[in-house]
Amino acid sequence: MRARVLSIVVVLCVACSSSKPGKSAAGDSLTERQRDSILARSQIPGAANVGRALRAADSTTARIRATDSVSP
Repeated sequence: MRARVLSIVVVLCVACSSSKPGKSAAGDSLTERQRDSILARSQIPGAANVGRALRAADSTTARIRATDSVSP
């Protein structure tokens, strides 16, 4: 019985949580890109990987834009 109640509580919590990744707390003025950039410059272990991911995303975006501008 206890496991069933716990399962129901977990399911309800998951169902009520926001599924939109871009949402931030009200009053937060930084964009997701700005937060990631700040994180990439921090001394947190693994933060350099965030910077590499941002550079890879920028490179891919630039490549896509270049390809789009060449297309008829």
